[in-house]
Order: sequence, then structure tokens, then C-alpha cells
Amino acid sequence: MCSSPICLRKIRLLLCLRAAWVVWITNPSASSGQESIYKFVGTRQRRVSTFLIYNFQMRFTLTLLLALGLSACASFGTSNTPTPTIPTATPQPPTPTPPPSVAMVNGEYITQVEFDAELNRYKTAFPNAEDSQARQIVLDDLIAQYLLAQAAREENFEVTESDLQLRIDALGSPDAIAQWQSAFGYDDASFRVILKRSIESAWMRDKIIADVPNSMEQIHLRQILTYNEADAQAVLQRLTAGEDFDELASLYDPVTNGELGWVPQGYLLSAEADQAVFALQTGEVSGIISTEAGFHIFKAVERAEHELTPDALLTMQELALKNWITEQKENSNIVLMQ
Repeated sequence: MCSSPICLRKIRLLLCLRAAWVVWITNPSASSGQESIYKFVGTRQRRVSTFLIYNFQMRFTLTLLLALGLSACASFGTSNTPTPTIPTATPQPPTPTPPPSVAMVNGEYITQVEFDAELNRYKTAFPNAEDSQARQIVLDDLIAQYLLAQAAREENFEVTESDLQLRIDALGSPDAIAQWQSAFGYDDASFRVILKRSIESAWMRDKIIADVPNSMEQIHLRQILTYNEADAQAVLQRLTAGEDFDELASLYDPVTNGELGWVPQGYLLSAEADQAVFALQTGEVSGIISTEAGFHIFKAVERAEHELTPDALLTMQELALKNWITEQKENSNIVLMQ
């Protein structure tokens, strides 16, 4: 049975609550005029998307109040009291009607046009994606992008017109940008809006992941992995009877001897596995933990502060971003209109 670092990454994928997690990458040097695309990175699908956002005022109803006045009655005899004038209401401009939208995030509309354009881009990259799943992924992505951009502005991050123009100039030729706009239904004005929001969102994303340390407490793990519960129970009985874990691990995986390396808390992205592993003391062996990958028995070889591997660092950054977005959603006013 394989327990190599490559297999560990596969296990982590199977343990993910959601296989495709959002990572946003802006690319100012792209020559195609496309700020970013949906693509695969390594073995994990990462949705890499331009932030397509419109900024509209929240719709509200205006009511004109008519002021009523009464003329003064003439008193007995002559009176020098002036007749009061009747106040008139100042006409108010009509409230702009918002365009058809799919959601509103803290007063900002995600328009149907914007949603359809991003959905088109996603389906172009993943033509076999189920429609309902694709729609949910794109909507979740856009909501997260709005939250990130709004937070950036709250942090007083500002994208000036000159900054925006420099980014546009770096994207490629005007013809390439025009082709991109035509392909996904944008004009110059809306393109500038979404690009500005993209820069804001990317800045906030980078701020969040920059807080993830390069080293943290980790556990050096080995495992015995079987693909049916009966085998796992048999292994556990042999361990309980006193057989050596490392020898059994070598039996089930003679290539790596069950070596998984150093694992930070949250790396497995499974609440049960994460809790069980980090409850182990040095030298302690877990019970059987069932996942979609199979049946695992883990051993904590040692615990220590240790530098994160590049893959582990990326995972912890993704986790930090995911937790931030979850918290923002809980504290935001998000209205779905579909």
C-alpha cells in the first residue's frame, strides 16, 4: 500500500470538504489580455478567476411628501398679517433601478451579466462540469471576491486611475484586451471596474496569507493504510499484541515504510483525522480512521516546531483564506436573488 508523500497529497484531496478550493492569482504581465484563467495547478483543481464586480447603490423607494398649508383667515377689521405661503416639495430624482442581479453583498450587486460572463469562462475551462455545480462554484467565488475587495477598501487600500491604467497597459495590446472583452461580454467601462476590484481583492488575499507563519508545531507521521476494514482490524490486533508498527508499515508499504513526513494541524483537512492525529503523544498509535482513501492507522513519530514544506505552506494559506471568508460571510449581509 502506498503511503508516499504523493499519496499523502492524494489522501488530503480526498479528505477535503471541497475538492476545488479558491485561489486567486492576478498576472499583470499576461500578454493575452486575460487577467487570469481557470486552470489546474498540480493535482488539485484551483479556480483562478478575474474578479468581475459591479458597484451599484442599494435599491430603495422614495416617497414625495406634499406639504399642506392653510390660508390665514381674515380677522375682523383690517389686518397687516401677511398670508403664509404654502411650502412646496422639492422634486427628487428617481431612484436608479438596479440591473438584474443574482446576489447582493453588503449593498453591492452581483449582476446577472457579470455572473453569466464568469460562468461562461468557467464552462469554457471545464466543459464537462455539471451546470448546477458550476453555477454554485461561480457564485461562491464572486461572493468571496466581493468580500475581499470590500475589506481592502476598509483597510484604506486604494487603486488610483494611474495604477489601473498601468495594469491595463501591462495586460497586452488593445486588440488582445478587446478580444477578451468581446468574448466575455464586457465593454471598456465594466472591464475597468472588474479589474480594479480584482486588484483590491488580490491585495486583501495577499494580506491574509502573509500572516501564515513559515514554521509551526507539526507531527512527524507514519501510517499503515489498508483498503478494507477487515485488514485494518487485523493490523490493529497485531499492534495490540505487541508487534512493531514500523515493521508492519514496511510490510504494507515496502517503498516508503509508511512515511508521511511532517504534518501541521489542518493539513489533512479532515476534522476526524486532524483531531485524532494531534491528540497523539510521541510514539503513540491511533485507532482506525476511515476516510474516502481507505482505513488508516497513524503513528506520531515525534512532535516539534518545524518549517512548513511548500505544499503544507500553501495548504495553510488556503485554510487561512477559507476561514477568513467563512467568518466574513457570517458577519455580512448577503442576499441571494436567484
